[in-house]
Amino acid sequence: MEDSLWKHIQTVKSVSPLIHSITNLVVMNNTANALLAVGASPIMAHAHEEVKEMVGICQSLVANIGTIDEYIFQALTLAVEAANVLGKPWVLDPVGAGATSFRDKILSELLVQAPVVIRGNASEILALAKVSATKTKGADSTVQSDEAIDAARYLCQRYGTIVCVSGKKDIIVSENRLITIANGSPLMTKVTGLGCSATAVIGAFVAVVDDKVEAVAAATALFSICGELAAKQCNGPGSLQVLLLDKLYNLTEREFNNHLRIHFND
Repeated sequence: MEDSLWKHIQTVKSVSPLIHSITNLVVMNNTANALLAVGASPIMAHAHEEVKEMVGICQSLVANIGTIDEYIFQALTLAVEAANVLGKPWVLDPVGAGATSFRDKILSELLVQAPVVIRGNASEILALAKVSATKTKGADSTVQSDEAIDAARYLCQRYGTIVCVSGKKDIIVSENRLITIANGSPLMTKVTGLGCSATAVIGAFVAVVDDKVEAVAAATALFSICGELAAKQCNGPGSLQVLLLDKLYNLTEREFNNHLRIHFND
């Protein structure tokens, strides 16, 4: 798989899939720019009158509940149903899972629609699996990513999904594979919406790569390596955000291969 990851990055650039992203209002600009930087095309639309039609012209859907309300939830429901009917992959970002009963109700209804991928931090994955009494701190994680492996496995088995647990180490769990990527920087947690942007980038990769586990691994490795390299050059969170976009756009194969720290536990 390791040899295929760079090829998948180039595939996104060459195909430039259109990604329908119903995301939160805080990070819409960040998310769109991240998709553009990796070579995909973003479209953000949540009007009930057009979401089904929009899913029809896109290659994948990203569902993010960061600033969820009843209107956006209905938009997500319509879009997810359309994606499933059309056989298009969709990715769930369970922002703030466990923080409120409203979010948990919405997530329980979205989970039964079987997302191809779930990406969240360890607290969100634990809350999603309802296996922990740990209270979620909003969109932030209060536990390490490897503490959520069992919860991720549970979600895989119950919903047939791939789970990406983000954190100091990013851990990708599927039915028969476990992949750890140890790239990134702690400074990435100081920029709002980088997790949401990572989810959107995953949406771009699952749109064009047949092996969805490899797609998630390639997207996660790309985002983490770019964050790591940008953090070495920046003066703080502000310049990190700009440098990360630049690195997503111009990362070389040599930089990718020289910095990739990936481990397989198949």
